[in-house]
Amino acid sequence: MSEPEGRAEGRLDYGSDPSQYGELSLPEGDPRGVVVVIHGGFWKAAYDASLGRPLAAALVARGWAAWNLEYRRVGAGGGAGGGAPATFDDVAAGIDHLAGLGLDLTTVVALGHSAGGHLAAWAATRGRDGWPQRVPVTAVVSQAGVLDLRSADADGLGDGAVRALLGHAATAADAPYDPIQRVPAGVPVWCVHGRDDDVVPPSQSAAYVEAARASGGRAELVEVEGDHFVVVDPDSPAWARIVGILDTLG
Repeated sequence: MSEPEGRAEGRLDYGSDPSQYGELSLPEGDPRGVVVVIHGGFWKAAYDASLGRPLAAALVARGWAAWNLEYRRVGAGGGAGGGAPATFDDVAAGIDHLAGLGLDLTTVVALGHSAGGHLAAWAATRGRDGWPQRVPVTAVVSQAGVLDLRSADADGLGDGAVRALLGHAATAADAPYDPIQRVPAGVPVWCVHGRDDDVVPPSQSAAYVEAARASGGRAELVEVEGDHFVVVDPDSPAWARIVGILDTLG
């Protein structure tokens, strides 16, 4: 079967910087929807989109189109040049790039791990502060996400990663970048978190869900057995829980 006109696959650039690209993988037949995979690594240039490839492959095997998104990051390395607002500009532009790829965008799920969970939750609300939003996010699955920047900064998560991202200590003035200060997201949010996570504490997800529900939002805390990385292991029961969530969406 030939692909519809305008439909592409593989590495696709959404900007001129070497880090402004996504990797589009398509299933056989019509996708159930699109999952935007946003990798973690505390927004640091030392980590890249290779972290998202196993998840993208697992999603395609279950009938989803996967858009494994890269973005400019902070610190030394080939992916540097990020931080606020550049990292956020990239995530917004990368998601909106889907508009020209010939896909059905009725269902667009942002799926992100750790710092990627932060960016996934942020992406659902990006239009409120002037970022373009040609392609709305319709649901979010945060995997051990950093969802409260102020508490993450106070706790020194990632050896000062929040401060490196923002360029200063996190405050209430950073609401444009901070998911917990942007509730309700306006779309359903699932926060999947390992009970034994000692990299991003489960309290990050619990606090977000509590705040989201208090504001009238739709959010659910999904606690799973395991550490920070169990949620990105396609062979784990934690991933099976995430697959079950996605099955309700597409």
